[in-house]
Parts: sequence; structure tokens; C-alpha cells
Amino acid sequence: MKFVSLKLLSTVLVAASLGGALSACAPIVVGGAVMGSMVATDRRTSGAQLEDEGIELRGASRIRDNLGERGHINVNSYNRRVLLTGEVPSAQDKQLVEQIVTRVDNVQSVVNELAVLGNASLTQRSSDTLVTGRIKAAMVDARDLFANAFKVVTERGTTYLMGRVTQREADRATEIARSTPGVQKVVRVFEIITEDELRNLLPKPAANEAKK
Repeated sequence: MKFVSLKLLSTVLVAASLGGALSACAPIVVGGAVMGSMVATDRRTSGAQLEDEGIELRGASRIRDNLGERGHINVNSYNRRVLLTGEVPSAQDKQLVEQIVTRVDNVQSVVNELAVLGNASLTQRSSDTLVTGRIKAAMVDARDLFANAFKVVTERGTTYLMGRVTQREADRATEIARSTPGVQKVVRVFEIITEDELRNLLPKPAANEAKK
């Protein structure tokens, strides 16, 4: 099989801390399913979370219909902003994939990071998955970050960070990623919000707790 899910090894590394689930092997990799324990802390609305899942699945299906097994393409959506990573055999295919995903319902924007290269080896993909796991684990350990606010994707040593975060959080997450062994470059695909917006997104304390 030419295509192997980048999630293949991540569960081994981060399952204990994140409760992650292993995605099935598929020609096109889509973002991981939202886990029940994370829904309440996700900064997207429940509607946006469902739309992101739909975008990833529909985008992957349409790409597969048009490209077949040409290339290795990852589709990740966060708050209707889509990140495309992986490899395609030609510049024409790269543009075609972007056009396909742009036409998917609810997509607001597309960040096309596809490389015109031969498919990455299994060794490289496994290494990328381990790097992603290390970053997620470091975010969980960090006392000044909400790890569930971030989506992390690593491709050929380049780590992409997604999420609705403040500038402070973006800088801190970038610092963590850059200091992680195996990371060659960090690309930020954030939606920056203000500290006031963050406070409004956080769960409000119960009335009896607030009086204490």
C-alpha cells in the first residue's frame, strides 16, 4: 500500500496522556476524530467541530476520486481552515488538490503546503509521527498551555501548528515545538484571538465556586 496513516505510531507514544485513537490505514490521511473528553474543552463550537470532520472526509474522498493513488496527501481542518500537507507528483496536481478542497462546503481558506516530490518513506512518516507525539506530550506537560487547543501536524521534519490561540499561547507552543528533537522547521497556521476572547471561551466557574 502506497499510503500509510501518519497516525500509525502516535497512539503508542501519547495514548496514556491524551487518550488518542489510532486511525485506520487509508490512501489519504484526514485529521483525527474528536474525542469525547476533549469536546468540552475544544475552542471551536460543536458545529465547527462537526464541519471540520466533514471537510476532512469529503475533501479526502474527492481528492481520491480525482487523483487515485497519485501522491500522499494529508487533509487537516481546524475551524474551517484547511491545511494540506504531503507529496504530489506535479505542480498541476498540487493546484488541482487545492481547487478540489476549496470547493468543499464550509471551507473558509486553504493553506497548501503540498510538496512536489516522491512519496515520503515509511521511515520518514514514522519519524514525523513520533515527533508529533513528543510535541503533544510536551504541551500536556506545560503548565501554561491548554494542549487541547492545538492541532499538531508534522511532515518531513516540518511541524505545523493549528488552533484558536492567543499570541502568548502561539509563541509558547512554537517554543515547545522548536525545542523538540526531530523538528527542523515550525510553520504556524493559527487563528489568533485576544486574551479577552480567550476568557470568554473558557468555562465559567459555578456560582457556589465563585463565592469561595
